[in-house]
Amino acid sequence: MRIVIALGGNALLRRGEAMTAENQRNNIQIATKSLAPVVEQNELVISHGNGPQVGLLSLQSAAYKEVDEYPLDILGAQTQGMIGYMIEQELGNLLPIGVPIASILTMVEVDPEDPAFLNPTKPIGPIYTQKEAEKLRNEKNWEIKRDGKHWRRVVPSPIPHRIFELRPIHWLLEKGTVVICAGGGGIPTIYNKKGELEGVEVVIDKDRASSLLAFELDADLLILATDTDGVYLDWGTESEKIIIKTTPDEIRNYEFDEGSMGPKVEAACSFVERSGQRAVIGSLKDIEGMVNGTTGTQFVLK
Repeated sequence: MRIVIALGGNALLRRGEAMTAENQRNNIQIATKSLAPVVEQNELVISHGNGPQVGLLSLQSAAYKEVDEYPLDILGAQTQGMIGYMIEQELGNLLPIGVPIASILTMVEVDPEDPAFLNPTKPIGPIYTQKEAEKLRNEKNWEIKRDGKHWRRVVPSPIPHRIFELRPIHWLLEKGTVVICAGGGGIPTIYNKKGELEGVEVVIDKDRASSLLAFELDADLLILATDTDGVYLDWGTESEKIIIKTTPDEIRNYEFDEGSMGPKVEAACSFVERSGQRAVIGSLKDIEGMVNGTTGTQFVLK
């Protein structure tokens, strides 16, 4: 079975945790322990979020005043290398030495006319108190929005349209390679008026990009792994209830936060509708159960 597993940025760096290399590695070790058993019986493609990491790099870049800040597309490429490296190393420590693993810098095309450019929604970087957030909004001219009980910087998140490195990803899979790609939703790119490819100052939602990736790779299963055990109705209230199994038509009767679960639900629905295959949203620690259909929120066509 060919499986695409999207690891959430908050699953790799837990909410409120210090953004140190040690903490990221510890969380990646937890993730790879869940991933390793899946590799034995399946073809595996791993994507990952980068919201906390790209936000941190942006802050670090802004702190150095000698040169202009690096744009988000270049910072996104840096996170693909950084996170891919740690996943490769920690997963390789758990698998037989002959199993090949490779990370691919992955560019993804977006539409420069996408309305998302006018409505930033994608949270990046650390969490702030309201007072801290308002100070940063004034100092850096950032868009700041509420993220649960906290506040975070938000940037535009346009819909992904094309993954440029599909052919080498296919070639690697044919040779039995575990492929890590489309990290952070991919490096965001557009064609300018000259017809040249260039980066753009946005962050693509990794779940939407992973849905496109899974469809283009003819995957049998898309797993969106996060820090909750499924999709809940009335989340955070006394009446909250997990959805065990659903269809795109059923779940679209409900609304989910655009800054968190909303894109995951829509990504799962899109993959199921386009491919006729199965998608699952659930906890990183329950990967095997999601593959077997016993944990998480299962999305099916009918």
